[in-house]
Amino acid sequence: MQRQSTPDHWERYWAEREEIDDVYTNEDRIQRACDDLDIHDRWIMEVGAGSGRDSLALAKRGAKVIVLDYTRSSFHVIGKQAEELGLRVYPVCADARQMPFREGDLSLVFHQGLMEHFRDPMPLLEENARVLHRGGHVLVDVPQRYHVYTIGKQIMILLDRWFAGWETQYSPSELEGYVRRADLDVVHTYGEWFVPGFFYRSFRYFLMRTGIKTLPKYPPEIWPFGAIGRAWRGFLRKRRIGLYTCAMIGTLGRK
Repeated sequence: MQRQSTPDHWERYWAEREEIDDVYTNEDRIQRACDDLDIHDRWIMEVGAGSGRDSLALAKRGAKVIVLDYTRSSFHVIGKQAEELGLRVYPVCADARQMPFREGDLSLVFHQGLMEHFRDPMPLLEENARVLHRGGHVLVDVPQRYHVYTIGKQIMILLDRWFAGWETQYSPSELEGYVRRADLDVVHTYGEWFVPGFFYRSFRYFLMRTGIKTLPKYPPEIWPFGAIGRAWRGFLRKRRIGLYTCAMIGTLGRK
């Protein structure tokens, strides 16, 4: 059995990423998934605070934002950005499976890149649902099982070279099933692809680790490949089968 993700993994990860621009964004998919939610002047929480990009974007929309993590390292990254933007977020260091909140305190709980690190995700999801008021939402964003990213990741895990220890992934149906088991109604499920793609990102990170930092974070678009890629993704985005081609998927559930 591969070693579990630990606080040391994340302390090291964020210590090496003081400059938030070095980290790829999630293409604003979390923010888009929340477009139809009324979060103005509502208490919401990001679990597994990470870069805080989504939390800060939702704070700009008027939400009162808590960021919860079991390490404090990412709080420095988030606090620096919040100060620059003139925003306020409330950091809480706690276990996501035993959060220091009462039942019904929050309108939205969301996390991206978190649930895949739990061998049993149900305690996490049940705790997410517990702190919501009736009609509140949980948004869960995870790696998609049937993608080349998953193959590469699992090889790295077997070699004990993955930056976060053990990690899993979910199909769209599996993710929806877990959300329903937490007594939440599935509102919708979305998917997103890596742009730039997995192989470009992997090669760029490999070069950076050897000290070569010449490849741009986002390569220049080569016509007509960029236009073809956008059209193909637009076609797949409208179809259920398209979710099974995405690198990342998310499900919005309602209590």
